[in-house]
Amino acid sequence: MRHWLRQAGIAGAVLAAALSCAQAQTGPAFAPSRANAGTLGVISGGADGTYIRIAADLANVLDGEDLRVLPMIGRGSLQNLRDIMFLRGVDIGIVQMDAREQLKAENLQDSAVRRLRFITRLYNEEVHIIASREITDLRQLEGRKVNIDKAGSGTNLTSRLIFEKLGIKPEVTTFDQASSYAKLKSGEIQAAVYVAGRPVRAIAEFQTDGRFHLLSIPFEGEIAESYFPARFENGDYPQLVGKDKPVETLAVGSLLAVFNWPENSDRYNRVRRFVDAFFSRFDEFLQPGRHPKWKEVNLAADVPGWERVRPAQDWLDRAAAASRPAPQVQSFETFIKDRGINVSAEQREVLFREFLAWQSDRQRALRRSARQD
Repeated sequence: MRHWLRQAGIAGAVLAAALSCAQAQTGPAFAPSRANAGTLGVISGGADGTYIRIAADLANVLDGEDLRVLPMIGRGSLQNLRDIMFLRGVDIGIVQMDAREQLKAENLQDSAVRRLRFITRLYNEEVHIIASREITDLRQLEGRKVNIDKAGSGTNLTSRLIFEKLGIKPEVTTFDQASSYAKLKSGEIQAAVYVAGRPVRAIAEFQTDGRFHLLSIPFEGEIAESYFPARFENGDYPQLVGKDKPVETLAVGSLLAVFNWPENSDRYNRVRRFVDAFFSRFDEFLQPGRHPKWKEVNLAADVPGWERVRPAQDWLDRAAAASRPAPQVQSFETFIKDRGINVSAEQREVLFREFLAWQSDRQRALRRSARQD
């Protein structure tokens, strides 16, 4: 019996040592609660579009011990906004700037719509209209079959607005984007609209056989109130844009949208954690290998009609305060500017140190005078 117990004790010690070694090699034990607290869902767009590539960049750059970004394939800007408001697990969405107006038109819960916020404006998305070469003017689409993507997508919304503003009434179809390319080739439809940041991989790889091109869109009338002028070059889409024959088009802005959760709630803190990481490491999105559209992003840019979520505004305010010169620097710069002093950088540094010493002596003299009084 004693022998058996001794053997069991040795086996137990060996097992404990093995477990200890394994933990040392693999690191701390997995903590599900911590993992879930740091997970954040980002609803994006279709597999061939720009949104999903932007969401993938967010995950590739920001994933770490305290933050994990889960990109999700979405069904367009309108649905993304609905998902942000009502779907569990969706914390942030990439949407077009004009999408929220449609939510108001649908009479969705007003209180939810009013609590939509944005983190930052992203980039402009260009309006692509692929048509057969026999169609040379957008107005020739009157009465013809034009695919505008599935209902609820940003492309569907923007297409309807553009055609309405230009007074053009095509016969619209709502096939998904992948199906639209096949239907173009078969002649079932005469044009297809896709709103996405160029270059769109699926459009660049579309085998035209010389039969199709990108149509120009006039920048006129009410169009100029809602959209921006843009252009496609041959380098963007060699098979659809001729050399030295750029195609004028329109663009709509996009942004990162969130729901305004109560301060210090779990979902509010997830957004705050994301904002701190995203803003602090934004330079990494400008490195080679990331989508070229990141170069258009201005983190501090305002979005008409939208309010910035508080963690993002707080971060920008702190950054602005940190970049402002100290009061002593401002006083010194005002002093030399008012007197027209023009010196080298080295001389300016010497003068600034002398200025600080003079200011310190002056303050001490004032305090001594105050005590004597």
